[in-house]
Amino acid sequence: MTKTAFYLLSFTWGLPTTLAGCVWAGVHYLRGHRPKKWGYCWYFEYGERYWGGMSLGIFFFKDTSPSTHIKNHEHGHAVQNCFFGPVMPFVVSVPSFTRYWYREYLKRIRHKMPSTPYDSVWFEGQATRLGTELIEKIKKNGGNTQ
Repeated sequence: MTKTAFYLLSFTWGLPTTLAGCVWAGVHYLRGHRPKKWGYCWYFEYGERYWGGMSLGIFFFKDTSPSTHIKNHEHGHAVQNCFFGPVMPFVVSVPSFTRYWYREYLKRIRHKMPSTPYDSVWFEGQATRLGTELIEKIKKNGGNTQ
């Protein structure tokens, strides 16, 4: 996916989720957090405790761990937004959010590890694959991911 296609789709077909990301990014910016760049996205880091990440259009929000995997994965959700557009919240975002917190409930409250890998469900595996492939393509073409 080219940079032009990414932004064009994010601000047309994927506009509902991108607008939500703009609002959430604005809130964090006003609270003193400054965005960083990863691939075609901007991201905010906050929180001392590991909580993973959340993607809203061209923005994602993550914990302060130095995880390239999480950045690639959340960038992949941004690419999914370009594909799924207005149905993204129903097809990917809400199921992903629900699945993540259910798995956390199992680990933290029930002290039981989930029996399947995180990327075993199609929308999580696809996000990791799409994000990693796009970041590698950007690097290969001489682009800077940061």
